[in-house]
Amino acid sequence: MTTSHTVGTLQQHTLQHFEPGIVKLLASPYMARFDLNVKYLMSLSSTNLLRTYYQEAGLWSYSGSAGTSIGPDISQDHPSTWHWGWEAPTCELRGHFLGHWLSAAANVYAQTGDEQIRAKVAFIVRELARCQVANGGEWVAAFPETFMHRIAAGKKVWAPQYTVHKLFVGLYDVNRLMNIPEALSISIRFADWFYRWTEAFDREQMNCILDFETGGMLEAWANLYAATGDERHRELMYRYDRPRFFDALLRGEDVLTNKHANTQIPEILGAARVWEVTGDRRWRDVTLAFWEAAVEKRGTYCTGGVSCGEVWTPPHKLASRLGSAQEHCVVYNMMRLAEVLYRWTGKAKYADFWERNLLNGVLAQQSKQTGMVSYFLDMEPGSKKVWGSETNHFWCCHGTLVQAQASYDHAIFHEDQSGFVVSQYIPSRTSWHYGGTNVQVQLNQLSQSGTMVMQTFNDEGHDSIQHVHRPQSPSERPNQYVYELQIQCDKPTEFEIKLRVPWWVNEQPIIELNGETNPIVSSENSFFRISKVWYRDTISIKFPKKITTVPVPDQPGTVAFMDGPIVLAGLVDEERLLEGDQERPETLLIPHNERHHSFWCDGSYKTVNQIRNFRFISLMDIEDETYTVYFPIRKQDIKIK
Repeated sequence: MTTSHTVGTLQQHTLQHFEPGIVKLLASPYMARFDLNVKYLMSLSSTNLLRTYYQEAGLWSYSGSAGTSIGPDISQDHPSTWHWGWEAPTCELRGHFLGHWLSAAANVYAQTGDEQIRAKVAFIVRELARCQVANGGEWVAAFPETFMHRIAAGKKVWAPQYTVHKLFVGLYDVNRLMNIPEALSISIRFADWFYRWTEAFDREQMNCILDFETGGMLEAWANLYAATGDERHRELMYRYDRPRFFDALLRGEDVLTNKHANTQIPEILGAARVWEVTGDRRWRDVTLAFWEAAVEKRGTYCTGGVSCGEVWTPPHKLASRLGSAQEHCVVYNMMRLAEVLYRWTGKAKYADFWERNLLNGVLAQQSKQTGMVSYFLDMEPGSKKVWGSETNHFWCCHGTLVQAQASYDHAIFHEDQSGFVVSQYIPSRTSWHYGGTNVQVQLNQLSQSGTMVMQTFNDEGHDSIQHVHRPQSPSERPNQYVYELQIQCDKPTEFEIKLRVPWWVNEQPIIELNGETNPIVSSENSFFRISKVWYRDTISIKFPKKITTVPVPDQPGTVAFMDGPIVLAGLVDEERLLEGDQERPETLLIPHNERHHSFWCDGSYKTVNQIRNFRFISLMDIEDETYTVYFPIRKQDIKIK
């Protein structure tokens, strides 16, 4: 029996994240998305999630002609109820979604303590262990070992290591977040198979094997080594080094253009994790070189996306690549990488990237009605989102969908040596310990005019509902986001609170401390810092925003419109030439239907001064409408009254 051992994170980062479960979401559109995702996770039967694993282990078969099946816990079973698409029993990628599901379920449990989801995960882990025994004690994939031998022989097969990585990470998250040690035991036995398999190859042979889609196997071995301290798992990390890719990055070569983006990002996430558990500087250098090549030297769409279809765009050349843009998997994995680099460096640009992709990728590529994913987010004229189904598609992006919607909490709050950091403005609360003092922090988002019904602390520190009114009667819709940060300490305690100032903020933010405007704060590198003795305090934060234009890098006369951090989509099925001044967006767009009888309506605009005017709404609110993101502008000198 192998005893669990924690190597831990060896490196001291600028920021430390809060472990899953420490941050709780509050009622908000983010919480609504989270709940929609949980409902979907629980709607999928354990039998269907495990079916292809049973099939490979010889624990399930379908008679076909009789319309019955034999196997564990299967009754009234019929193919019409199975999982299809990329999870079909005949698909070579079968089994990938279960790994995603386990990771998402573990994150949900960490945040909610939902015993139903824990019981479902525990059953699935027990059944995976049973499949592993039936397979001989090591192998536990949903496809045969021969898939791996086909890779070694240079024969075609669809990404078996990509699929296996998802299972390894899912089991790792289950053990880490749910304390189900059987998940770690399964991983250790499965790793024995890979250790023996890779032992037969020299470095050149491994390089050729790793040229197939390897997914995040490097991350899997780093996680396992962190959990066990077993030298065999450390050896697996170094066997899965990618010198053909990593060394070229270090030399500054463009090894990304037109390459499969979601092959390489998981490999870099693996490199980042290896640096964290070994301290070998090369891995950190590789990670930073990749970001430089993928983002800094390449540029992004207005959404923050970096891929067209499934491949990297050429540096700063996007005009011919607006169709089938922005794969969801790429969005999610680049957000994961951005959060890692934010922790390492404390630089706001990484948190800005995360926010931009959350709003215009993760949220824009999930249906608010069904919870399903859009594989791509097209940005060409006359685009439509194509939604997956609950059980008939199971694209790769289906898997990153359930993980992304379960893990907003990872990036909201951090701590550094001097105190507490607000990194993302998502309504939530957390308990934090500083110098032996328990500190409760709650972040609320108010309406633009500063009014909402919100949760707050009562004298005992428990939840209560309080009506908060901010007397304000502007004649036009206020262009700002308003937040309140409530701090409650067990006893007066001195520390620093650091507030990230997002990239899209238009004018000087307004900070109030306990009702006092512009308290003594310092501003440095996109952060406001407030140091004081805290006890029961409230910080009010107002971030002004405005409409801006974002040009296509290689076609600067064609632009997208953004409302603060949010990309707007025009409700037209064709490209339309707009006349005005792109440096003065108010000559092109004005608010539309801005006022309900009791509140301001955000996010709706319409064109002005055009031959045919039309509406814009946020890209994340597009459901089934036809839309266009980028518009050519012909400059006209238009006077605003």
